[in-house]
Amino acid sequence: SSLRQEVKIFRALILGELERGQSQFQALCFVTRLHRNEIIPSESMAKLRQKNPRTVRQAEEVRGLEQLSMDVAVNFSKGAQLSSHIHNVCAEAKEAIYTREEDVRFWLEKGVDGSMFEVLPRGSDVPELPRCRRCQDRWKPCLCSYSLSIEWYPCMLKYCRSRDAGGKVSSYKCGIRSCQKGYTFDYYVPQKQLCLWDEET
Repeated sequence: SSLRQEVKIFRALILGELERGQSQFQALCFVTRLHRNEIIPSESMAKLRQKNPRTVRQAEEVRGLEQLSMDVAVNFSKGAQLSSHIHNVCAEAKEAIYTREEDVRFWLEKGVDGSMFEVLPRGSDVPELPRCRRCQDRWKPCLCSYSLSIEWYPCMLKYCRSRDAGGKVSSYKCGIRSCQKGYTFDYYVPQKQLCLWDEET
């Protein structure tokens, strides 16, 4: 369905610090609306051939940092209606799938079942809700922050121009432009224990 094309899923796996009594790893999933111009079409992606797959690539364009306030939780067992990929990608993050209210509004208009979403407390609703990095008590709720950077992804098609014998100019796809982009996700956690990486350094 066309809906599936408009979902973007980020999965983060955070390794636990065993000496601090943390489990093996913690998984997070952030689900947002995918805008049409953010990434090249999948049919162009299918034609991509990597000449040297092991090469560490440098992105041609660095896109600005995006700050996202993830104020809604997504129910894992119902999430398949939003995207069939949630089931595989977010399997380890069943209790930690987050999205944004503005994206939810967009999906609800598309006919997605609203019962999969649960609005979380926000800093603006709960003025005393501290940021986790400033919270002293491990068992108190707080606003967690997680940042990630995508170092290289195909963000745009490149077009070249050619002239035929009669001087007529036409353009054709002749490659891809690569981008790098950073994201910071803020979201509510019921206890700081779930956000131990977010500490003042």
